[in-house]
Amino acid sequence: MKNILMIIIALVLFLFITLLYWKFTNGYVKKLYGKKMFNQWGTRMFYWTSTVMICGLLTVSILMLFK
Repeated sequence: MKNILMIIIALVLFLFITLLYWKFTNGYVKKLYGKKMFNQWGTRMFYWTSTVMICGLLTVSILMLFK
């Protein structure tokens, strides 16, 4: 039961951090690359790959801090 609760907390924390990161960086990245360039799959793949890595690292760091 304790493991399941920890997994749920980690998932919710990851989704919350990802949402915040997306809200703060999406407009900047679209302006930086331009709308046409941002709509190409390569640019979006790079953006979302870095988003998942950064948010995953932040989630693990926060969980380690509270553990």
